Amino acid sequence: MEIPGNVSLYCPLVDAKGTAAILVAVDPHGYYQLEVLIKGNRHTMFVPIGQAALCFTDPEPEREDAFEIER
Repeated sequence: MEIPGNVSLYCPLVDAKGTAAILVAVDPHGYYQLEVLIKGNRHTMFVPIGQAALCFTDPEPEREDAFEIER
């Protein structure tokens, strides 16, 4: 996960259903700081982490077959 990163925002609080945004930061007080284009202008938006889902638009690189996760 790289910040800043292009994401799709899903958040019923702001009626976002796959809205394109840029994740700028994850605030320690429990908010995502995003930049969203609204009517051609860039706006900063803070959405609560507990009420939002983000999907990074860039796919993750392929993992090697020998890659193991330690548990």
